[in-house]
Amino acid sequence: MQSAGTDAPLRVVAVTYSPGNALFGFIESLAAATTRPVEIVLADNGSTDGVPERAVARYRHVRLLRTGGNIGYGAAANAGLAGLTSGYALVANPDVRFDPGSVDELLRVAARWPRAATVGPAIRTPEGRLYPSARDLPQLSTGVGHALLGWAWPGNPWTGRYRREREVARERPAGWLSGSCFLVDLEAFWSVGGFDPGYFMYFEDVDLAARLGRAGWLQVYAPSAVIVHEGGHATRRDAHRMQRAHHTSALRYLSRQYPGRRNAPLRAALRAGLGARMLGAYVSARVAAGAAPRARTDVLGTGAHPDDPKG
Repeated sequence: MQSAGTDAPLRVVAVTYSPGNALFGFIESLAAATTRPVEIVLADNGSTDGVPERAVARYRHVRLLRTGGNIGYGAAANAGLAGLTSGYALVANPDVRFDPGSVDELLRVAARWPRAATVGPAIRTPEGRLYPSARDLPQLSTGVGHALLGWAWPGNPWTGRYRREREVARERPAGWLSGSCFLVDLEAFWSVGGFDPGYFMYFEDVDLAARLGRAGWLQVYAPSAVIVHEGGHATRRDAHRMQRAHHTSALRYLSRQYPGRRNAPLRAALRAGLGARMLGAYVSARVAAGAAPRARTDVLGTGAHPDDPKG
């Protein structure tokens, strides 16, 4: 990774799709989040609310990039990062609010972990709960229990193990980091081809982390940097479509972990199980909501970090 001490503008890519006035809070909170100049690229997937255009007119450092249609989150993020091949960039949802100094803290953490491909902050809900944004990669041993029982029994051991939410928040490598906000090393990102555009929405961050991990890169959780994520905009607009996207992406990811004819029965079982859960989510808001995050308020103090175990 390159040094964080540079005066070059930091590109911040936000994928927009009629983001509403939350976008203005996103842009304005960045002013106190970093001392570096920033250029914000709105990779727009066909907004109809006029907000991205208003943002470009209001802020000189904001640029609108029309993707040509609703091409999905990962493909739009790739378009927003195109042309950059080294250094850092930030990918974030447009309904995020950055705590003061949070982006500079991500850059400091990145400098401590030279093999970090992504560095993600602690993510709080508007109610103050700490969202489990740094998780293990999904495995059958934990994923099935989490998917089947998380909505009814949020405290089940499979969900807890997958989310690692019983741990004290600390700076550490994770299996994957929430794509709602992370700093990314562009050399690492493009070395694996960026986001897989085959994921319309959901699991593109999981898939990216899995490919980066296989290539020897780390995903580092940095709870000393804090953001607030409102979330749920797309889901509220078209809940059934988002449920289809979530379960389709889950099936795409898990099926690729078990390729070949030998694993065909397992893939069929995964398809049936995820299909049944999707139908349950259609008729039950409780199933659709999944496992609510545990009420936690612990966040690592700024600057606290363990040694980088890169060796």
